[in-house]
Amino acid sequence: MARDNLRATRVKPDNAGLLTLRVVRREQISPHFVRVTLGGGDIAQFGFMGFDQWFRLFIPVAEDSLSRLPRKLDLLSYAKYLTIAKAVRPVLRNYSVRAYRRDGADGPELDVDVVIHGSQADGTAGPGATWALSCAAGDPVGLLDEGVGYHPDPSVSDVLLVADESGLPATAGILASLPADTTGRALLEVPSEEDRQSLRAPAGVEITWLVRTSDHAVPGHAALDAATALSLSGRPGYGWVVGEQNLPSSLRRHWVRTGLPKQNIMFCGYWKSATAP
Repeated sequence: MARDNLRATRVKPDNAGLLTLRVVRREQISPHFVRVTLGGGDIAQFGFMGFDQWFRLFIPVAEDSLSRLPRKLDLLSYAKYLTIAKAVRPVLRNYSVRAYRRDGADGPELDVDVVIHGSQADGTAGPGATWALSCAAGDPVGLLDEGVGYHPDPSVSDVLLVADESGLPATAGILASLPADTTGRALLEVPSEEDRQSLRAPAGVEITWLVRTSDHAVPGHAALDAATALSLSGRPGYGWVVGEQNLPSSLRRHWVRTGLPKQNIMFCGYWKSATAP
């Protein structure tokens, strides 16, 4: 069974070329989130689309890592990327735009919220988290814009957004981009009470925070339970779900069984937890 339908639903950016940006600043905003602000370099070429706009981030591991990258990423260029020696091949990770400001202190700025799973001290943090915890102002990165996955029919005005912490930045982008008359729900699961964020959303969209009760709880289960408990009867709505891969795949099956048309569903597994079944 497909684990996502992102390729089928996404709206591609006008400019899909590789951009080189630099770290402007970083901030630990909560126990499990670090916000890295990017700017400078080619930032003027970045076309902000809003919603759940996502991109591929290339993190250099050597002085000239970024100079070896392709200007775009298709099957052929990705194969070439994999042939780069691991000692100099940039780390590749996918992230969402948390916020974009055209009028930053020194020009446009792009915020990236990175989820911190594991610990840098004991080596259990992944490459993306390690970068977010250690990057410094001026550090270069490569960015390849991939566009937007949230793309309902214009007639849809009622939405249900479901995500764990990995999908919080994308959900925040969608909520901030929705038309003012949109109605619906957003169910957001986070590891701790302190990871809740202040989000901008239409008045008719209710935001529910679901805080995991234990460090050993399987990510996504609380969001899945809450979403499957909701009635979708009478709603010609749109379902959008992302996060630990069991959450979107299971909720998508539930939505289809309860009558939500497949074309009104966008689902994508962002990561796989070691504690998931």
